[in-house]
Amino acid sequence: MGLKLAAGGGGRFRLGQNSDINVTPLVDVMLVLLIIFMVALPAPVTTLPLNLPPAKAPAGPVDPPTIINIQTGGGLLIGERPTSLDRLGADLAREIKKPRPTEEQVFVRADRKVRYKQFMAVMDTLHAAGFLKVGLVNEEL
Repeated sequence: MGLKLAAGGGGRFRLGQNSDINVTPLVDVMLVLLIIFMVALPAPVTTLPLNLPPAKAPAGPVDPPTIINIQTGGGLLIGERPTSLDRLGADLAREIKKPRPTEEQVFVRADRKVRYKQFMAVMDTLHAAGFLKVGLVNEEL
């Protein structure tokens, strides 16, 4: 519905101004775009072909992982043996008992209340000793 803003005389074909915005074309375009996106979007997400190798159990006996436990008070344990930050590299190499102990994977587990500074000191010591394959253990309670 239009509103005539200016009244006046004039010619027979003089048209008044219409101040309404016609939103019908805008709604039509938006509905068409919505349908296009609803149809086109799920197509690339439906399938992902993966060619994974079959899972195989290890042939021989598996060595238990080497775990470094960081306690709240700053104490360190390699498995069940206590150690200190200064002796961590040497004790860890002795615990692994392999020709190249720095190439073995080591896991670090920390108590909930261990300070970040203590954790990073252990990580820096492991890195300085040459242990680069370090994993973190996360246990759900």
